[in-house]
Amino acid sequence: MDTKERFRRWRLLLGADEADGIGCNLVEADVARDRCLSALYDSERQGGLGSSSPNVARWLGDIREYFPTSVVSVMQSDALNRLKLTEMLLQPETLASVQPDIHLVATLLSLNGIMPAKTKATARLVVRKLVEDLERRLANPLRQAVQGALNRSARNRRPKHAEIDWPRTIRANLRHYQPEYRTIVPEKRIGYGRKGSALKDVILCVDQSGSMAGSVVYSSIMAAVMASIRAVHTSMVVFDTAVVDLTPLLADPVDVLFGTQLGGGTDIAQALSYCQALIRRPADTVFVLITDLYEGGAREDMLKRVAAIAASGCSMICLLALDDSGKPSFDHQNAKAFADFGIPTFACSPDRFPDLMAAALQKRDLRLWAEAHQPRVS
Repeated sequence: MDTKERFRRWRLLLGADEADGIGCNLVEADVARDRCLSALYDSERQGGLGSSSPNVARWLGDIREYFPTSVVSVMQSDALNRLKLTEMLLQPETLASVQPDIHLVATLLSLNGIMPAKTKATARLVVRKLVEDLERRLANPLRQAVQGALNRSARNRRPKHAEIDWPRTIRANLRHYQPEYRTIVPEKRIGYGRKGSALKDVILCVDQSGSMAGSVVYSSIMAAVMASIRAVHTSMVVFDTAVVDLTPLLADPVDVLFGTQLGGGTDIAQALSYCQALIRRPADTVFVLITDLYEGGAREDMLKRVAAIAASGCSMICLLALDDSGKPSFDHQNAKAFADFGIPTFACSPDRFPDLMAAALQKRDLRLWAEAHQPRVS
């Protein structure tokens, strides 16, 4: 990087007043960038964006034009915190200008209860755009991982004639080809899986307290993708101090997200009690509890229910976070108690989640999986 480029970057970083002495003249595009940065980061001194919704909408459009997407997300998040733009998001014209990201969607979901109907329609479009972007990245890997894990159990080795999967059967018996008869003797017959019945049950139980916002977004998408796989029966339950079963909404992850209410307290014991009733085939059930383990209810009751679920033969996992935020904040004492019950307890990124589900469905040792992918937290 030459001296001129270094001066340019310092000028944009420090702003005009602090950088007047470096003698750096900005080109037109950089002047526009500088204006965007000043409106946000020099707002206390210069008045910033003011309280005008059109000004905010124009600024949101400008930062998308002059900065890369990763920087836009940071600036939007800073604007929400520094300039108190939450009320502005209730204006459809402002909301239509934003770049969807996890933090913005979390803010919108927290405002769900007070949004006017007109704003809610725009908010759904914003949330759907983010959901579709995430689905393009996550859906196929998750489907492939889950279907691959179930592939062996889905094959029927003693099918009736109408159940035979002929392409697989032919490939499995090519060595028995009879040249004189120009045919194959099917020593092994491979059938289709059990149609109409799930091979495995998956229950996602998600803490919807404010600190778990990113995990709620990713969990909703993962649950909706798994619900589209016939061989898996997927349930999704969210909780704070109340429990809500969102399984009927899994056809559309946007409906799931707007069925949540971020914020409030946490009663893990009550959520576990509800989910215990959903576990009807423990040996064929994967139960994923997604929470930071800050229990606001009865801790002894929570641990008692955790011990019962673990003892039932159900594959239970506790994810301290399902997002890209890095090292999570969590209750270390409760995490250790879960680990002592033999329950793998760790954070997981969305990109790792498909492989985690494949390991759980194949009944691999999830503690070894966690150790292979990241340090244990207990």
